[in-house]
Amino acid sequence: MSLAGARPLNPVLWLGLPMVQALALTMLFAIPFRVFGLQPPEPIFALAPAFAWAVIRPSILAPFGVLAMGLFLDLFWGGPVGLWALSLLTGYGAVLAGRTLIVGQSRLMMWVWFGACCALSQLAAYLFTMADSGGTASLVAVGWQFLATVILFPFADHLIDRFEDADVRFR
Repeated sequence: MSLAGARPLNPVLWLGLPMVQALALTMLFAIPFRVFGLQPPEPIFALAPAFAWAVIRPSILAPFGVLAMGLFLDLFWGGPVGLWALSLLTGYGAVLAGRTLIVGQSRLMMWVWFGACCALSQLAAYLFTMADSGGTASLVAVGWQFLATVILFPFADHLIDRFEDADVRFR
């Protein structure tokens, strides 16, 4: 395979735009809006680009993007600083470590892998919260947030499809 056809990834399109979109959607879903007394779930939008970046290719910039999104979530949601940064990096690292198993799978299997990444990240957040506060979060609320986050796979899949073949050196 020749490297002449490889095109470098534009960091603004590959990292910056998905990061801004995920954080804007996080703020949008945090608006206190109720329908029939129910508020929409607050999925962890940052997990979609974190998963996609780990699948697309190894990068020096992507973990910093994941860290920045996690720190933003900590500050925005008022949690302990570092909670979501560490939780998102846990999921990102697991996907990056298993990248060779994930790449080339069917969409359904990719969705299963995304669900596993979401479960790992949210389990890490649950355990870190439990260790920090000495109490436990509501498992029902965590379960609903997990389901709302797993539904976001099409966004991660779109990002993967768009940039997966951008640089063949990492195949």
